[in-house]
Amino acid sequence: MAQLRIALAQTNPVVGDLAGNADKLIAWVRRAAGEDAHLVVFTEMFLTGYPVEDLVLRASFVDASIATLDDVARRLAEEGLGGLPVVVGYVDRANLVHRVGQPKGAPLDAAALLHEGRVVVRTAKHHLPNYGVFDEYRYFVRGDRLPVFRLHGVDVAIAICEDLWQDGGPVSAAGEAGAGLLVVPNASPYERNKDDVRLALCADRAREAGCALVYVNQVGGQDELIFDGDSLIVGPDGELIARAGQFTEELMIADLDLPAATAPIQNETVDARDGTTITVERYALSEEPVSYEAREPVITPRLDDRAEVYQALVLGVRDYVVKNGFGSVILGLSGGIDSALTATIAADAIGPENVHVVLMPSRYSSDHSISDAEELVRRQGLKARTIPIAEIVTAFDKEVGLHGLAAENLQARVRGMLLMSLSNEHGHLVLTTGNKSELAAGYSTLYGDSAGGFAPIKDVLKTLVWELARWRNTVGPVIPENSIEKEPSAELRPGQRDTDSLPPYEVLDRLLDDYVENDMGRDELVAAGHDPGLVTTIIRLVDRAEYKRRQYPPGPKITPKNFGRDRRLPITNRWRESPPPTA
Repeated sequence: MAQLRIALAQTNPVVGDLAGNADKLIAWVRRAAGEDAHLVVFTEMFLTGYPVEDLVLRASFVDASIATLDDVARRLAEEGLGGLPVVVGYVDRANLVHRVGQPKGAPLDAAALLHEGRVVVRTAKHHLPNYGVFDEYRYFVRGDRLPVFRLHGVDVAIAICEDLWQDGGPVSAAGEAGAGLLVVPNASPYERNKDDVRLALCADRAREAGCALVYVNQVGGQDELIFDGDSLIVGPDGELIARAGQFTEELMIADLDLPAATAPIQNETVDARDGTTITVERYALSEEPVSYEAREPVITPRLDDRAEVYQALVLGVRDYVVKNGFGSVILGLSGGIDSALTATIAADAIGPENVHVVLMPSRYSSDHSISDAEELVRRQGLKARTIPIAEIVTAFDKEVGLHGLAAENLQARVRGMLLMSLSNEHGHLVLTTGNKSELAAGYSTLYGDSAGGFAPIKDVLKTLVWELARWRNTVGPVIPENSIEKEPSAELRPGQRDTDSLPPYEVLDRLLDDYVENDMGRDELVAAGHDPGLVTTIIRLVDRAEYKRRQYPPGPKITPKNFGRDRRLPITNRWRESPPPTA
């Protein structure tokens, strides 16, 4: 057996900030060198950030990525770090003749091995995901090589993210090549319970390849996506060896006992077991094994489900605010649970001193709504102001003479106008406070409570909103109990309750899970035990609200199917899940 000390750079790059990401790489390699690491592995497309979407179709962007990679290799050598091998993700291009349907410029989701001032190895992702939030057939062409480099007598192979999630390809080729270690840079977005799926997947692939597997994942928020880190190492038997934390940057160091390489240093072509072949390209960096006193590996405990979701939302808000250059946020605070949770997430993300809330009572606002909002401000130290809207609404109504629902929605639109005006004046980012249940059913006012720049809980069902608020209060009682326990109401007319328009949220959310997340049709929903009349009503509400959702701000994705990148339906659409005809 041979030894290697691996440094997993679980990092938070910024999309498009190639210079900043390069500087971060240098700093983290220096840290790894200080830990006497033998190899540093960064995340997928670290130098460019991920995902870059249509940026990758610009030749100037791909040129900059390639140039940054070469420059980083040179800088590492100049700073005395060139002897430490580094695996890092970036964007490259394939030398292919253009054809219709091929992404412009034939970009590659690539990874490179840097050593002694040179780019020693360039490879590219073989399996391209084209489901959920991924559109990689739009952006990349596939790679067809598996690099295997010998480091201190161990053969180390490189695969990239989706290469683990699909059968065949680089994992199979690594097994054929007799690799002693498979390193996999990733940018794998978070969703609930994915950590369990990820561990099982890595264990299966390690057993398939017959070698230890190093999984290095990105951390941070990028628009709607959240990357949770959770980097890990499993042995060839699938047993967990080491695991990093969630939702935080970390340089995880792990000492591994690995089989000594025996294969000759020569290239070969192997069956990828997916209908393609892969060329195994071998490189020799160092044959001599190393010996040292190993450290005990660290397995960081997992967060429980509610803590995990909450930390995901906090990270998503923090990175959207900071990476887009905002110093503060603003939102309307009603005294209800949705705005209370949104304000709390924001305060935990960027500090209460940077969270501005506006109380905008109308003539229908209850005394307890105002007092609950004021109590939350007091507990958290938020920046607050009160702007009663009754006179503004009256002035509008005098000019246009609205009635019924239009008059109710005018109140929400006045509030939205006030928040956007204050944002315009002071540079705050407006946070909307709607939850997924409301968004699904269209229970929001276009250009009213839906107005804003970011929607922290848009992928959080109402029942989960309550769970998260109760969980957060176990850490510290920052949300008034009355905001959690009182019956939800938009307070746009006397005595209004959410249940006037919607079923109880416990019932609604179960139905939405099946209709939205699981794509069940009407008959399937009824067969699953949902009330037939309610099914018809909710399907109609959800389908008719597509135009509203299309105009809603982005927000953190925490479920397998969020409104936005995941669930894509036409607005102009006459298909209806109709009830069966009567005899």
